[in-house]
Formats: sequence, C-alpha cells, structure tokens
Amino acid sequence: MMIDLPARPFAAQLAGDGHTALVVIDMQRDFVEPGGFGASLGNDVTLLHSAIAPIAALLAAWRARGWPVLHTRECHLPDLSDCPPAKRERGHPSLRIGEPGTMGRLLIAGEAGADIIPALYPAANEWVIDKPGKGMFWATGLHERLQAAGISHLVFAGVTTEVCVQTSMREANDRGYDCVIVEDATESYFPEFKRAAIDMITAQGAIVGWCATSSQVLAALGAGKNQHLEP
Repeated sequence: MMIDLPARPFAAQLAGDGHTALVVIDMQRDFVEPGGFGASLGNDVTLLHSAIAPIAALLAAWRARGWPVLHTRECHLPDLSDCPPAKRERGHPSLRIGEPGTMGRLLIAGEAGADIIPALYPAANEWVIDKPGKGMFWATGLHERLQAAGISHLVFAGVTTEVCVQTSMREANDRGYDCVIVEDATESYFPEFKRAAIDMITAQGAIVGWCATSSQVLAALGAGKNQHLEP
C-alpha cells in the first residue's frame, strides 16, 4: 500500500504496512538542553525546542501503527578512539568533545548528556543507533538492518537540519531510500541554515528528498487507511 503525501516540490508517497520508518536524529540532551555540547559552541539551545511537539506527534502516530522508529545519538567511545582530531579540534567551543560538562563528558556514549531528551525517549522496541559521525550510516551497519527489515521509505525529523539531518538524508538517498524531511519537526541553531538546507534537499526535482509538514504527514497517514492497494 502506498500513501499519497502532499509535499514539495511535488507530491510524494510513503510505503504503508511498516515499510516507512520514522527517523529522529540526535534529539539529545547535549544538543537541546543548557550545559551540553550545543551550548558550549555558543548556541541558543532554545531554538531547537519548537521541534519537540511535532516530533512527539509523529512518534505517537508511528507507535499507534506499530511502524518502525529509529533514534540516533551522535556520541563517541570513552577513549575517543572513534573521534578523529579533525572533528574534536574543529571550532572554538568552551568545552570540547569528551570534556566534562554539567551532564557528564560531552558526547560520550553512556553519559547523561548523550542520551535522548525525556520528552522523546525511545520506546523499548525502537532502534537506537549510536553514530560516531554526522551521518547515520557511517560505521553503524544501519543500511543492512533497514534492508533486512524491508524498509524503503524514511521520514526524517530531529536536529540540526543542515548538519546531521541533511547528512543522513543524503546518505540515505545514495542508498536508494525515498526520503521526506518534516519541516516543523526539524530545527537548527541558525534559522537561515534550516531554510537553505531544505531548499537544497528539495531542489532540482527533490534531488535528495521531499519536504512536508507534520500536519500533512499525519493527515496522509489518516487518509492512507482508505487508499487502495497498488497492483
């Protein structure tokens, strides 16, 4: 069953019957809450908060249908062996990856700050992918898991739009997945970067993927119950 979805630059489709996964990128305390890595870079973390309610609504819809949900966490091993100097030494944060912050060592697996925020915490049966890079496929084995589960379509939410979300969408597009980014369920510390990233994703005939609002996605899922099975 294919579900029609109003989107830009033109209408998209989602695969029903559990073949479309919801992907929630990096909604971690280190990025969303004060005292984490995002704040150490000098960012206003409250700019990401508007995405929380739309993501929660999408999670509720996927969970009600028993469809696959995966959450990613950008984090590193405690010894930083999977964090190259080119990443750790970039920029001018007040604290670097691995240094102690108010929620433990920044972006280190197992620390409180690296975990998902309570409002969007994964359910027991949902996938949680720890990724050492910005994209969700690098060094994670995720492509093989998605293929084994028969997932062909991905709906993206999370932060930040222009970095980890866009990188993951581009990686997914290269691997043959049809991708939709949910406009109000993704955010950036820089609103102009979010706009530019979505424009790049949807340009040239949805060269990377489509964009829809959470309301459009939820309405399409409701209408999808009445759509016909494709021959």
